[in-house]
Amino acid sequence: MPIGAIIIGDEIMRGKRQDKHMAQLIAILRSRGLTLAWCHYLGDNPELITATLKRTFAGPDIVFSFGGIGATPDDHTRACAAAAAGVPLALHPEAEAEIRGRFGADTTPNRLKMAEFPRGASSIPNDYNRIRGFSLGEHHFVPGFPIMAWPMVEWVLDQRYAHLFHRQAEAEASIMVYDSAESTLTPLMEAVESKYRGLKVFSLPSVGEEGRRRHIELGVRGAPEEVPAAIEELRRGVTGLGGTWEVQGVPPASGGAGS
Repeated sequence: MPIGAIIIGDEIMRGKRQDKHMAQLIAILRSRGLTLAWCHYLGDNPELITATLKRTFAGPDIVFSFGGIGATPDDHTRACAAAAAGVPLALHPEAEAEIRGRFGADTTPNRLKMAEFPRGASSIPNDYNRIRGFSLGEHHFVPGFPIMAWPMVEWVLDQRYAHLFHRQAEAEASIMVYDSAESTLTPLMEAVESKYRGLKVFSLPSVGEEGRRRHIELGVRGAPEEVPAAIEELRRGVTGLGGTWEVQGVPPASGGAGS
């Protein structure tokens, strides 16, 4: 099941705040043997949010959505999720009880709006301030505040997806290639990827940043049992194309690795 992220907020799109969610989500997933497949950034645009959720609801992906579940006029995510799913918003008993438990006599109709979730949703505990998030199918909606959002994401993963943890171990190996262009390496990459179906071949070119020699990081990631043979084929292929290579962090042997 691919895992995706939707990160919502004009403050990010306008540069008032820098997103921290994607990097943290990648780290949270990695610690459980999982990876992030995609990420979308959206402004506070109800039509765009609804259209995006309608599309992702139609697929099988696990999705974490950050932001827009408060009760101010620019918080659209709850209503958009309901519209995308074709269900009304309804007061969720657990979320309502948490809000009343926190605010007591100061509970207001506006505060209770934060307990209105799409009908059929389940709630996500929020130990920080007791304002819950919600899950609808494989979509999980949490606040934009990292101090609340990240523990809630971990709770969802541990409660609902522990059976996926570390099921598909992933290995990676790469070399630094010199004296070659990506266009020259492309046929080699395609041949290796077509042969090793459990792997992806990648290339990350550098144009000589920070005074370093121009190079291409060329590698494979995926099924551990296929990585050694595949990276060896890439090494031989680079040499055959007249390029030179070295293992990352390991200086070339006398005469130059791959020469």
